[in-house]
Amino acid sequence: MAVPFLLASQSPARLATLRSAGVEPRVEVSGVDEDAILAAARASASAAGAVLPLRDQPYLLARAKADDVVARHDPDAIVLGCDSMLEFDGDILGKPHSPGVARERWRAMRGQTGILHSGHALIDNRRDRRGPTGAATIAGDTSSTVVHFADLSDAEIDAYVATGEPLKVAGAFTVDGLGGPYVTAIEGDYHGVVGVSLPLLRVLLRTLGVDFHELRG
Repeated sequence: MAVPFLLASQSPARLATLRSAGVEPRVEVSGVDEDAILAAARASASAAGAVLPLRDQPYLLARAKADDVVARHDPDAIVLGCDSMLEFDGDILGKPHSPGVARERWRAMRGQTGILHSGHALIDNRRDRRGPTGAATIAGDTSSTVVHFADLSDAEIDAYVATGEPLKVAGAFTVDGLGGPYVTAIEGDYHGVVGVSLPLLRVLLRTLGVDFHELRG
């Protein structure tokens, strides 16, 4: 019998990636306010005289999503929260949401490179694995991959934005969908760019005493 596994994400790409690896997770979508979480974390870092590292920000959201699902549903399962952001020109970029923002980002990104960070947070909430205090075990890290973008024309950018896809994804692009022709190369983990790094997930599972194949039915 497979180890019970829950994905705290509504991303079709993450679900498809896990399914392609033989894993069929239960899905529960979190209800966290991502902007509020990041704003609070940045304010806390600033009050301490520090700056919140760009690479840490998607992990904070991944952890918040996993925590939210555990708090609301208390699943007897291992819970995976994920979040992706693109580091570009010193900024961290999530979903653009509007055509104007997506178009502006692509005009800046074309012919350039960025780093796609995907935060992963695992919470082992299985009842028979909790410690003496009843606390769940947590493991997490961030997958980072360099992405090279094609030098798109304005017409190509307008056509891609018109599909609606870049509005709904981190960094305004996909590598596994309509945006595939516009990514010329990557340096790192392909699956991490899609949204869930299978190699990193394997490593994190091992820290919980679980082998990846144990997730398969």
